[in-house]
Order: sequence, then C-alpha cells, then structure tokens
Amino acid sequence: MANGKKTLVFTPTYNERDNVEKLCGEIIGLRLNVDILFLDDNSPDGTGNVLDGLAKRYPNVKVIHRSGKLGIGSAHFDGINWAYDHQYATLITMDCDFSHPTKYLPELIRNSENHDVVVGSRHLLKGSDKELTFFRRTLTSFGHVLTKYLLGMPYDATGAYRLYRLDKIPRQAFDLIHSKGYSFFFESLYLLHMNKFCIKEVPITILARTYGRTKMSLKDVLYSVQLLVRIYLTTSIDRKRYEIPKPFNSNA
Repeated sequence: MANGKKTLVFTPTYNERDNVEKLCGEIIGLRLNVDILFLDDNSPDGTGNVLDGLAKRYPNVKVIHRSGKLGIGSAHFDGINWAYDHQYATLITMDCDFSHPTKYLPELIRNSENHDVVVGSRHLLKGSDKELTFFRRTLTSFGHVLTKYLLGMPYDATGAYRLYRLDKIPRQAFDLIHSKGYSFFFESLYLLHMNKFCIKEVPITILARTYGRTKMSLKDVLYSVQLLVRIYLTTSIDRKRYEIPKPFNSNA
C-alpha cells in the first residue's frame, strides 16, 4: 500500500446476500492489511443484516446503510467521501458479484506506488471477457470505442475495478462529477485524465456473475451514451469544464 498508509477496499451492494460473506473472506484471506467498506442500498434480500454480522465479526469491516437504490455512481461517490472523511490514503473500488477477482488486489496496490490511479483493464488481454454474455461483451466493447475516440482516453473507462490515490487526488475533483449512475465511471476517469493524473492500467480477466443478475438496465445504457456525447461536445467548446480549480490541481 502507498507509503504504508491506510488502504480501503470499497464495494456497493444490492441483493448480494449470497456474495458478501465469501467476498469478505477472500479479501481478508489475502492478508493485505486493508479495511473493507460495504455500502448497502437497503437490499430486500437481507444483505444489510449479513453485513452487520460481518462487521461484528471482523474489526476491519465497515458498513454504510442507505435508504434505497440511489444509483451506482452515487454509491461510489458516498464511498469516496467516506474514505476521505476517515483519512484513507488509498481507495480500491470493486463489484461484489465476483466479476472482479480478488486475486488482482495485490497487483493494483503494487502499481499504486508510482501512479495516482490504477485501472483493472478488460482490454489488455485477448479473451479476458470470454466468460461474459455476448450482450455484455458487445456493450463493453462499444463503451470502450466511444470513450477512446470521443473522449480520447485509451483506458478501460467503464469498469469499476480501480485504485485511487486519495492522498494525491484532491477531494474537490469528485465534486465536478455529476453522474449518479454507471456513467460515473467514465466521467470520473475522464476528469482525472484531463487533469493529468498519472493513470496506469493492469490487465485483468473479468468473470461472469457468480450469483444474481446484472443491475444495468437499457435506461442506464442510453443515459450513459447521452452523457458521453454531452461531455464530448461540452469539452470540445470549453475544456475548463473538468479542470480542477487551482491550487488543487495535480500540477499546482
């Protein structure tokens, strides 16, 4: 972990009762000396109760309960703010459905020594997404093409498996992000890219969901495409839209 400072692994949950205990056990089993934060959106399947039990069992497990589904982007925003509030130097975000294998966590942490953001990329290894359905592979590829050519980002910008150096990224940066849904991921990375933070990709193989169903709807997809085009048009006219005000930017 960066300079021996505190690292937090964050994952939002909704109807992940069958996943949370196993995921928690895998992360703890890696012996990485990290804390784990779960954020539950009042899951009707009782995920929140399971998480409270884990928090009682493990002192490094924390839980946030929200009143209901408020959007995956807003969940990440709340997790990021919680990490800043509790003075974590490093934050790792990941999904709870085992599509993001925990075995890559040490690699993300190793690469954080010399980078501000580390992205687990599905596009660096051939066949890294072969377990996904044809629809999900097509959606992932389509999103990558759009973010690469419209926003000029060569990274895997639509995935949630990331590490942020919060001791290098000012909190004010995330205040410039408006998306509360899945488009949070490419909007946040675009902001960091525009402000010249050092971004590193590491190759990952993404797995199919172990339990449950994907939560992304057609409405989410259409909104994400709409926002992506809007960001492209807006920053084509005014590149300062995503500029972090001085003295807070990375080059100050």
